Amino acid sequence: MEKLRRVLSGHEDEEQGLTAQGTGFLWLPSGLKLFAVFYTIGNISALVSTCFLMGPVKQLKKMFEPTRLIATVVMLLCLICTLCAVFWWGKKGLALLFCILQFLAMTWYSLSYIPYARDAVIKCFTSCLN
Repeated sequence: MEKLRRVLSGHEDEEQGLTAQGTGFLWLPSGLKLFAVFYTIGNISALVSTCFLMGPVKQLKKMFEPTRLIATVVMLLCLICTLCAVFWWGKKGLALLFCILQFLAMTWYSLSYIPYARDAVIKCFTSCLN
């Protein structure tokens, strides 16, 4: 409860430190690989944590509903491709690109759980482009 109070009041120093540690990996000799691996592990743990809330079977059913099927497949592909780029292909730039795509895919996937959120985002972007 104390942590929630700190975050809501704007005193979230711990989270800032963790972010700095994560981006600090980028300056190590094999830091981009470490960053990509830990970023992917973080996204996987975020998905697994929702299994704790609603159960794994219900989570899988919701993930593959027609409304979020494409978002789920793209998100899972980005997770897999990031790890492939790091371990098998050895392409650091590609791993970074897949990390960015992971962020976008996870955001779009998460928005699918909020009613009309995707429509609002699409309207926002189209109004900004016009």
